[in-house]
Amino acid sequence: MTRAPANLMAVRSLLLDHLNVDKNTVRDADLEPAEVGIVGDPAHRGGYHCGSDRVVTNDYSVVESPRDRAGLTLDAAALDVGQFRVTVRGQAHDLRSFSTWCVGQCAANAADTRDIREIIYSPDGRVVRRWDRLGKRSSGDNSHLWHTHFSFFRDAVKAGRDQRPLFRRYLTTIGLLEGPDMTQEEHNWLATIHRNLTVLDGRNPIGQIYTRMSVGEDQTGIKPPNYPTLKTVTTQLAALQAALTTLAGRDFTDEPAIVQGVLAGLTPEKIAEAIPPELAEQVAEELARRLAA
Repeated sequence: MTRAPANLMAVRSLLLDHLNVDKNTVRDADLEPAEVGIVGDPAHRGGYHCGSDRVVTNDYSVVESPRDRAGLTLDAAALDVGQFRVTVRGQAHDLRSFSTWCVGQCAANAADTRDIREIIYSPDGRVVRRWDRLGKRSSGDNSHLWHTHFSFFRDAVKAGRDQRPLFRRYLTTIGLLEGPDMTQEEHNWLATIHRNLTVLDGRNPIGQIYTRMSVGEDQTGIKPPNYPTLKTVTTQLAALQAALTTLAGRDFTDEPAIVQGVLAGLTPEKIAEAIPPELAEQVAEELARRLAA
């Protein structure tokens, strides 16, 4: 029988946890458990709410994408979200604004949306629209005036891939969840810089400084007041990013060439710009110590 997969159940739980009860939020209409569905009712045949036992001949949820053909199992691959309205910090949010926000993220091809095949929704409660990643469909029935439908590519469901990041990001954006001050892309970028600096210097003093800055600590391991956040560090390391981007397409065969290439793009002025004022004195002292050694 068609079943609800764990990764979509996790999305359902996330939405209910934060749109059903929250002491910091004014509730005009909570999202109720019966309004968040994954598996179609027993009479439902065909579409992403059905697993392999309920699909029909030439079912669009199977035949229109190789990702769906490869991922067909007994798992349903859809999520319906019903109406809600919450007010956070004086700003109202509801199913319509939620749906429009999600569609905007999909249209922008945000990294955490790429397993979503389609969203059927209403931006105003009067017309039904359909965003389709494959560009094959554009309409939906009137039931989507009061609920929004998400279809996920079946291979992503089969793989058990976590589908919560987009929805967690929405909850963070409207203020129901506290999130990091950096995007996942920014974290990945800083991690790449860290790895490259580790290659350049086995002792990795710069990498060590980065690690401490990433958690807001100085060289003693103590987190001082007003220490730069990761967001600040991201801006201050723009010079390093530019240098590493320039080198990305070049083929270096030995470590000295790598060092020479990096140094060619890092003037003293750029290096100085990349160091937070709070660290400047510590860096100067360390350089003086090494020069005297």
